[in-house]
Amino acid sequence: MGHNAVKEIRGRLLMGKAELARKAGVSPLTIDRIEKGENCRMETKRKIILALGYDLSDKDKFFAED
Repeated sequence: MGHNAVKEIRGRLLMGKAELARKAGVSPLTIDRIEKGENCRMETKRKIILALGYDLSDKDKFFAED
């Protein structure tokens, strides 16, 4: 499992898991798993980054292991 900053950034934006899941087009369970450090597909990472209002070039702020 890898570390990521999704939960921290989502919290700074005052966004709930359900809201992020809806904006990203994924399930809340997927968000929960990712925030716990479980792996996910690159496409899912892209959706989350964009749903949080960041550019794909900011991926290193979210997923350091990539």
